[in-house]
Amino acid sequence: MTDDIALVSLSGLGAARAAEIRALIRDVPGYPHEPVVFRDITPMLADGPALADVIEAFARLVEADGGVDVVAGMEARGFLLGAPLALRLGVGFLPLRKAGKLPPPVERADYELEYGTAAIELRSGTLRPGARVLVLDDVLATGGTAAAAAELVERCGGEVVALAFLLELGGLGGRDRLAGRKVETLLRVGGDSES
Repeated sequence: MTDDIALVSLSGLGAARAAEIRALIRDVPGYPHEPVVFRDITPMLADGPALADVIEAFARLVEADGGVDVVAGMEARGFLLGAPLALRLGVGFLPLRKAGKLPPPVERADYELEYGTAAIELRSGTLRPGARVLVLDDVLATGGTAAAAAELVERCGGEVVALAFLLELGGLGGRDRLAGRKVETLLRVGGDSES
């Protein structure tokens, strides 16, 4: 593992603890193909104290923004962080699913990938109009999925308070693609081709 981390919001835990949590995120070069460096959060999720610290760091961000009514997690790793955060905050959790995973009626947002297109969906009528929403995922890379998620939430009547991510992959333009939106990250890592 290279020391490519700039401590962002996780630094509230102290530099040593933030570094311990970063060490639990495994770098997998060449997966699923070159030149991608996959960031595997499984070891961090499996460590109870680290997961609790990450959820608390997210909670501090949300509380500093004045709170939310619901956490919307993007499939699939956004579910793993979003559901415990919603429970910690005492609010609802809203799954933003890959296309075709929910029964109708659904609302849909399509977006471009470097190798094609994809879509995310939200069950129609599950979001109260005017609800304050935190959109959450594990990684901010190019920002395409996150931009589609925010647009979908807003089209369904929600107010996106912020988008939050465990990791921000520098150099891939994700933050630029979300310009004009509040973007929060716990950790920022280098700018190679990453996932």
